[in-house]
Amino acid sequence: MVVSRRGAPSRAPRGSFEHPRSAPHSARIIVGDCVAEMAKLPADSVDLVFADPPYNLQLQRDLKRPDDSKVDAVDDDWDRFASFEAYDKFTRAWLSACKRVLKPSGTLWVIGSYHNIFRVGTVLQDLGYWILNDVVWRKSNPMPNFRGRRFTNAHETMIWATRDQGGRYTFNYEALKAGNEDIQVRSDWTLPLCTGEERLKGRDGKKLHPTQKPEALLARVILASSRPDDLVLDPFNGTGTTGAVATHLGRRYIGIERDPAYAKAAEKRIAAVKPLEAPTLAPFMTAREAPRVAFSALIERGMISAGAKLVDAKKRHKVLVRADGAVALGDQVGSIHRIGALAQGLDACNGWAFWHLETPKGLVSIDALRAEVRAEMAEA
Repeated sequence: MVVSRRGAPSRAPRGSFEHPRSAPHSARIIVGDCVAEMAKLPADSVDLVFADPPYNLQLQRDLKRPDDSKVDAVDDDWDRFASFEAYDKFTRAWLSACKRVLKPSGTLWVIGSYHNIFRVGTVLQDLGYWILNDVVWRKSNPMPNFRGRRFTNAHETMIWATRDQGGRYTFNYEALKAGNEDIQVRSDWTLPLCTGEERLKGRDGKKLHPTQKPEALLARVILASSRPDDLVLDPFNGTGTTGAVATHLGRRYIGIERDPAYAKAAEKRIAAVKPLEAPTLAPFMTAREAPRVAFSALIERGMISAGAKLVDAKKRHKVLVRADGAVALGDQVGSIHRIGALAQGLDACNGWAFWHLETPKGLVSIDALRAEVRAEMAEA
């Protein structure tokens, strides 16, 4: 399996999904059944799917607190299924539809609770998806278990999968790591539930949707596995959290929702979102993806003079810079990498990181000089 650490090279067709207002990063809400509506979309056109399907909570009666007051739980008709068999059939239908519209490089995220996520995972694998991770969303402010007969349900599980085994996919690993104090981001994410002003309310002041997800959760998903201008699809749009975050982060968006009231609220919410400025969304450039700069380019630009001496950080080794861009250690001549390895008695060496230029103000890493050249190239 090949990972694209910046993003897959293919692109969803532009123009097919443009919002009537022709916004540069458009969003569209479709009212209807997700399976039927996805059948109308072009195959291989979506970069990222985020799905928050019905959990099939199997509630048999009202949930009560110890004081006998009713808990505002998920008891809507859309979460009711006649049997596990019916739920599995529904799951197979929408996951099959997602697989058709996903690009070969696309990935899918699906979130659920213990009621449904294991069944969803089985169907995913049966359909040929390849699971990359399961991510635990640990809620910092979960609803307590009022009767005290079970552990508090303090987390939900997300499955991240590629369309096919061995497919190329987007994972912005370096950017996530840089934002996490240069530590790999783990598969357990601690984030609060959606509360306060972010929670959409109806005219009665009560929450409009029982399972509205926090924007921070969607932001991490989208930033991790898509690039600006990618097309994001949410087949269970709800009140539009995915669409709002996707629009804010400069992605295009399609949401499908069968409840007109939810769809209307989502359209209003997304219309009020202003995309971030392009510089804040520019893809993170890794060392491998940065423009190649030869050591001789530093000599040609006068940043290092022929005849100058390079040393390691502890000044244990010293080499002579030649006019042709090679360096000399005694009678040994070669690249900054080969001579760096030779000086240390190693098989390999990153000469850019090893060698430094001696200046009146101290040592300057030649890698820092290379960065200046790359910055000039980027401006050009």
